[in-house]
Amino acid sequence: MIEKIRIVLHFPRELVDKPIICKLVKDFSLTFNILKAEVNPKEEGVLVLELEGEEEEHRRGIEYLKKEGVVVQPLSQDISMDREKCVDCTVCIPLCPTNALIKDSRTYEVEFIKEKCIACGICLRACPYKAMKIFF
Repeated sequence: MIEKIRIVLHFPRELVDKPIICKLVKDFSLTFNILKAEVNPKEEGVLVLELEGEEEEHRRGIEYLKKEGVVVQPLSQDISMDREKCVDCTVCIPLCPTNALIKDSRTYEVEFIKEKCIACGICLRACPYKAMKIFF
């Protein structure tokens, strides 16, 4: 049965310039739609994809990605902000690829707009106070 899944891929810097997605599509008969991408040579890459294909091909394709060293995260994961830990330093704001983190112009507090979040995890690594959490 043909189905669509959404995943977030984190590429270590040594994999960014390799044709991993090309092989994924070709070898596993999957089609894809790029929902968000941030890939820079010699740096970590983050790619949010919607994959369409047979369920077994999804499973095999994800196994291939993991074997290659790509961290695969289902988009169904949920990010939340712990207001108790957040000191509104704004380190996370320029890093968020979807503008899910913004500074309130009135209160100067960091606001988290959950509906815009694609659970890429960049804010998790960036927050020095560990105010951002991921739930599975």
